[in-house]
Amino acid sequence: MGPLFFFFISWWKLVLMAVAVVHFIRRRPDTYWIFIILFLGWIGAAVYIVVEVIPDAGLLRSSFQVFPRRRRIHELEAAIRDNPSAGNYEELGLLYLDDGDFAKARACYDRSIAQRTDSVDPFYRRGVAEVELGDFAAAVPDLERAIESDPSYDFHRGVGLLAHAYAETGQAEKAGKLFEQATKISTSSETYYNYALFLHAQGRADEAREWAQKILDKRATMPGYQKRRERVWFRKAYGLLARLRL
Repeated sequence: MGPLFFFFISWWKLVLMAVAVVHFIRRRPDTYWIFIILFLGWIGAAVYIVVEVIPDAGLLRSSFQVFPRRRRIHELEAAIRDNPSAGNYEELGLLYLDDGDFAKARACYDRSIAQRTDSVDPFYRRGVAEVELGDFAAAVPDLERAIESDPSYDFHRGVGLLAHAYAETGQAEKAGKLFEQATKISTSSETYYNYALFLHAQGRADEAREWAQKILDKRATMPGYQKRRERVWFRKAYGLLARLRL
């Protein structure tokens, strides 16, 4: 075996470690993994890739959905020129929501609602877009309309978003009551986090810390794929706990 072979082997060891470190930085799994990678070298990196990176590949399926969604967006944008119906605007608005383009989603629901008001879903979806855009004052009446129609709207996400919108518009009493209701019927990390933010703003640091910790405590019973999907909320919970310790 010549020096070229050993160079090739060494190069692949470095590649394994680089892949593992980059994935760790981007995904932020449990902290102990970085020590395994650094102290065990390529062996630790290989173990990390098997346990964390390969299962993450399952999440790529949602990435592949971006392309048909974008294609459908372009189709609807063209179709609306000839047929600007409420239904077309609602479908396009939902696609924009999924794509993270909340301003365009809101504009679509504005056009849909201008044509008909017999369904609460466009109001709710517009409220979601308004929350994402930080326009909580506009979100309140839209979310209220949906929750008055069905308190469990969107698997109870609606009530949590409305509580958050109340909190962000200075309606602390309404927010507190609705958050208490929401956290009794929902285990959504989004709702828990927004409740913790509300408690922190109210000067109730111990309770805020408790609800942020509840998000992290859920990891113990979560399957791996769900932990990966919830990482954004784990990072936010860690960040809030760090601020509460200052």
